[in-house]
Amino acid sequence: CMPDSHNARARASDSREREVITHMRVIVIGAGIGGLAAALTLGRSGFEVQVFEQATELREIGAGVQISPNATRILHRLGLEEPLRRFGVRPREVVIRRWDDGRVIARQPLADACERNFGAPYYHFHRAELLDVLSATVPDGVLHLDHRCVGLTQQGDRVEVQFHNGATADAEVVVGADGIHSTVREAILGPESPRFSGHVAYRGLVPAARVAHLGMEVVASLWWGPNHHFVPYFVGAGARYLNWVAVTPGDWRLESWTARGEVADALKEFEGWHPQVRAIIGSADVTNRWALYDRDPLPRWTIGRVTLMGDAAHAMLPYMAQGAVQSIEDAAVLAKCLERANANDAGGALLRYEQARKPRASRCQEGSRRNGIMYHLADGDDQRERDANLASATTAPLPQNAWLYGHDVEAEFEQR
Repeated sequence: CMPDSHNARARASDSREREVITHMRVIVIGAGIGGLAAALTLGRSGFEVQVFEQATELREIGAGVQISPNATRILHRLGLEEPLRRFGVRPREVVIRRWDDGRVIARQPLADACERNFGAPYYHFHRAELLDVLSATVPDGVLHLDHRCVGLTQQGDRVEVQFHNGATADAEVVVGADGIHSTVREAILGPESPRFSGHVAYRGLVPAARVAHLGMEVVASLWWGPNHHFVPYFVGAGARYLNWVAVTPGDWRLESWTARGEVADALKEFEGWHPQVRAIIGSADVTNRWALYDRDPLPRWTIGRVTLMGDAAHAMLPYMAQGAVQSIEDAAVLAKCLERANANDAGGALLRYEQARKPRASRCQEGSRRNGIMYHLADGDDQRERDANLASATTAPLPQNAWLYGHDVEAEFEQR
């Protein structure tokens, strides 16, 4: 045993190190789901966090978002279990149907099965409500709106961020959570362009009462057809709305979730599809459309004291419903890595975060691309083989990926 004096000195040293860690300052650029999750995980770990968002108000961008157990468990640990249950819709099953006759290709349990098998539920949210839940938990004075990042400068032991309004801020660490067209990424890695998938998505949001006559189940529903697919699911506390996304081929290149589309154009794309699909599309008063982009896995996310997370680091297509989820995982691991560092080792901690997260996020990027091919197979031998394989797997939530839903990134990190 060490003498008591030695123990006392060790405790004092640990205390001083924790004090350094606690007072490390972190700036997060972007207040989407990932940026707000980072504010909460970093704040829980004792860091002084400031979040800067270019928008003048936090507003809904995209109507629906799916949060699977690998992120739900992280949000529960942040104390959000009760509001998540209040605002989230729990889809009972995944139901995949053929495009023309509505025949069920596969039906597998989801929300309850996820909670039973993986320890956390699967949710559908109205994106605005999820943002409200997260932002309501962020302490006063942390979030700064109307601050668009226009540049940053690394200065040895800190990073200075410049904003469009002339303001500046500095911290020991800067995290770019500012999306697929990230200013932070361009500042540290140089300009580059995302990859256009060849797919265009229409989306709509309608009151559930408007489609009640269709007798739709509260499930995660997918309709697969040649070069197209259609995804309707309920969102909003009490399943108040039906959110739908219709994916088509196209050359329209604008990557904006708020660009206006035409309901008539979406209906034309789905001519010959099952009457329920067309009825759902036709129930919308307005629709938005956006081009779907992703990126090849970046060679690196981190330069010095600046790193990336979420779409800024690993933009992916929506075909695994993991975009927001992976950003929440990023937030949790980032906080864990910085907990084990001090201000002098901030750059090393960010590299450890990148090394921990990059393989898993890259796997999701690549899997989402593969799903984009699988979902859109033309009718024929490959399509029939796909359908038969899915029909034979009836006991686990789709996709068959316990590696994804069952994985606990925080528990894994603690074992390192």
